[in-house]
Amino acid sequence: MPQYRLYVLVFAAGLCSLGVELTAARLLAPFFGTSTLVWANVIGLTLLYLSVGYWLGGRVADRWPTPRHLGYCVLLAAAAIAVLPFITRPFLAAATDAFSSVQTGVVLSSFAAVLIMFAVPITALGAVAPWAIRLAVHSIEEAGRVSGRLYALSTVGSLLGTFITVLLLVPWIGTRRTLLVLAFLLALAALPLLPRRAALVPLAVALLLLVPEQGVKAAPGDRVVWEGETPYQFAQIVDDASGKRVLRLNEGWATHSIRPGPSGLVGGYWDRLLCLPAAIGTPVDGRLAVLGNAGGTTAVQYARFWPTWRVDGVEIDSAVSDLGYRYLDMGSAHLAVHTADARPWLDQSEDRFDGIVVDAYHQPYIPFHLITEEFFRSVRDHLTPGGAVMINVGAPPGHDQALAAIAGTMATVFPVVEQSRVNDFNTIVWGFRDAGSAVGARSRLVGAPAPLTSLCSAMAADAARIQPTQEPLTDDHAPIEWLTDTALLSYLREGAPGAER
Repeated sequence: MPQYRLYVLVFAAGLCSLGVELTAARLLAPFFGTSTLVWANVIGLTLLYLSVGYWLGGRVADRWPTPRHLGYCVLLAAAAIAVLPFITRPFLAAATDAFSSVQTGVVLSSFAAVLIMFAVPITALGAVAPWAIRLAVHSIEEAGRVSGRLYALSTVGSLLGTFITVLLLVPWIGTRRTLLVLAFLLALAALPLLPRRAALVPLAVALLLLVPEQGVKAAPGDRVVWEGETPYQFAQIVDDASGKRVLRLNEGWATHSIRPGPSGLVGGYWDRLLCLPAAIGTPVDGRLAVLGNAGGTTAVQYARFWPTWRVDGVEIDSAVSDLGYRYLDMGSAHLAVHTADARPWLDQSEDRFDGIVVDAYHQPYIPFHLITEEFFRSVRDHLTPGGAVMINVGAPPGHDQALAAIAGTMATVFPVVEQSRVNDFNTIVWGFRDAGSAVGARSRLVGAPAPLTSLCSAMAADAARIQPTQEPLTDDHAPIEWLTDTALLSYLREGAPGAER
């Protein structure tokens, strides 16, 4: 058998193994999110399946050292990849229902079942390299050279599979079709080693590409207006049961943006962010930076209630910004959108702002680099004298460890930090650049103009002063993933009732 056929097969197996791993995370994201806990399971089990595949591949290759048997192994992997998005759907749908009613057992068992289903294709792909080495090595003198060449090809394939999957296939054709394309390429690579009738497998995979996408199941009472995948996440625009148009990302628990109705208010934590100009006594001609602009709720509301304020919205995902313009009235805001990660953008900016809103925390996804002392120093340095920062921190009821750590860290940087609970899941924390500007802030909140008067008065009434923590979060040590994951798991175990964040 010509050696190049083995090289093509090993290259394709490497490409598909990393492609399947990354796509597995995207398959899980709409239902379980993209927390470090999810990624740890995906990566850890992938490595486990590959290790088993290496071991099995070596043993089976000694028993059946023929190209045809290797080809059937690869064809099995291709078929298993092709059916994954279809056989996992019932488990993912069950997880959606379980999340809405906080049924921990169903959630965790669905998650485990989906991950276990990746065992067959990834284990089979792991067997390819040692099997191919067994077929390619004809003398001990060439063993090192041949095995090095094959493993290099496998690694180059994995590298290419990483970029093709993440940058091209998933954003262009979606998760399910990405898996099918990977299965199709793998089946094609196996054909030269197999009888002609094996061509039925890639043909069947190609036909599966024509099956219409069913979409992700919406919550009861919701109507999906748009859904799809961006380079960063899964996104949905939904008209919910209360009639609000909202943006949901990944697992869909959290509402990340709401289109304001006729009143301009949305009934969530965003309304409290409107109190910042009143708190600092700058009702006109202010400048606001929103780090985590999403669909532009805050910017749209400021255009309504503080029309002379200019807003700079920083959002890393340009596709989410497009959804804001298309579905959430973001075009009505006095808004300059910057497509960038919030912290590098802030560090590189030479501008100063009267107010900064950090709205990039949504349980359980709190970027660690946006909660550290170093980050809050940068925020402080970009505020004008008398300016203030407001952040929204989400956490499950009764599990405020992450909130306490973040607020306490803020208090090591800002001279005055206070917090006010909005609902069971959300708390607004704000800090003043200067101690003097905090004097009289509560009376200014009480005197906020209508229709914000009662809203800002309530914020002033339940404000609590925060003391600096003795163990602030830093760029070197910010175990926010541990705090949020343990809080979430504890909340799920308690079976607390679900609620909109």
